[in-house]
Amino acid sequence: MHAREVVIVGYHQSELVEISGVSSCMDVANRIGVDPPYRVRLATPGGHDITSQSGLVLRGEYSLERLTGPLDTLVVAGGFGSRAAANNARVVGHVRRLAGESARVASVCTGAEILAAAGLLDGKRVTTHWLFADRIAATYPKVTMDPGPIYIRAQNVITAAGVTSAFDLALAFIEDDHGAEAAREVARAQVTYLHRPGNQAQMSMFMAAPPAEHDLVRRAVAYVNSHLDQDLSTSTVAAEIGVSERHLTRLFVTELGHTPGRFVRRSRTEAAAQLLAGTRLPVAAIATRCGFGSAETLRQAFVDRYGTSPSRFRVAYADAGVPDVTVRPRRR
Repeated sequence: MHAREVVIVGYHQSELVEISGVSSCMDVANRIGVDPPYRVRLATPGGHDITSQSGLVLRGEYSLERLTGPLDTLVVAGGFGSRAAANNARVVGHVRRLAGESARVASVCTGAEILAAAGLLDGKRVTTHWLFADRIAATYPKVTMDPGPIYIRAQNVITAAGVTSAFDLALAFIEDDHGAEAAREVARAQVTYLHRPGNQAQMSMFMAAPPAEHDLVRRAVAYVNSHLDQDLSTSTVAAEIGVSERHLTRLFVTELGHTPGRFVRRSRTEAAAQLLAGTRLPVAAIATRCGFGSAETLRQAFVDRYGTSPSRFRVAYADAGVPDVTVRPRRR
């Protein structure tokens, strides 16, 4: 039986989840009977075993140098070893060669660094893990980096954010190949999101709101966190969910302890905190991306939530990795 040939490129210090996320989703797709099925292979430099970022060792199935197409999909994983791989001319050259023999090419997280080194992202709008976006953009100025979305399609090249976005990427492929119902069935089997849209903001994944038990509240929260830069008035959110403003407010207060308006303001402020810590975007640009009318409106919300200004927060957290933005609220 003809199979869709999928090759995942790994190397020392690759992120394990970014490899297994893609392969696991496609394995589940095969088990539910998609036709044609997927044939997933791991290619490594020299075909050698690799030590993943978490320390587990993966067996090298195929040599990157010897593998040939045609391929349906080429996926380059990310991880702490991506910079070394991007500086390895042999790895980059063979990724470039295989990309030319693939119907679609993808990266997860800092795998984008390797695609960029191969010239495959020149002139394209792409994404990566928000924490590494500035570094890659500075190194490869021909690339238009957008650290916002979960994944971005640019012709036949798809770049995904980081770590668990590997699941979103794989589900998007399955939907493209076999339809939305197959993707939903795989998502249910994996107990993961029912395919988050690619334009959902990465930052929405870091919201600190407690999980809601009521389905309508969960739907409203998901809508808010994926539309932070749009109109999120209570009337708009209520209309989107299909309930009255009064009913939505009552549900939010009961489930989350906040009115919808307060929840929106908190979500936008927390998203801004992540962007301040992880990017060099100007405060005004962050304000726009997170749905604040102006930098001053963001400043007021930030001082109210964290007891400090956006600029001082950025100085304090810029070099600290992913900040715990829930630990410094102003006492009320």
